[in-house]
Amino acid sequence: MQTLVGYVRSGRPDLTNRQMALLMLVYLTPGPHTVRGLAQALGVSKPVVTRALNTLGALGYLRRERDEADRRNIFIAHTDVGAQFLEGFGGLIDGDADHAIVRQLRHASA
Repeated sequence: MQTLVGYVRSGRPDLTNRQMALLMLVYLTPGPHTVRGLAQALGVSKPVVTRALNTLGALGYLRRERDEADRRNIFIAHTDVGAQFLEGFGGLIDGDADHAIVRQLRHASA
């Protein structure tokens, strides 16, 4: 409960469970990741994944990259912003005051 309350108080955008699951799949499982593969892993349609990717991309948490070997393929890739977000979220889970989201909470409540 404290993790979720801390997340809400952090002022970060609220992610849906689907968006968070997608983000974690990309960061925590070996790639390369494609829309088709992510849709299959989540058991949802490709348009559902595309909508979630649009949101996560707009936030800077993920990005689409064209496969240089086969320009028809698009891979879903990590970003520094997304890695920082997940590190901060992990800090909320761990109760670690050194993570960015926890520092934001303290600054916002001061």
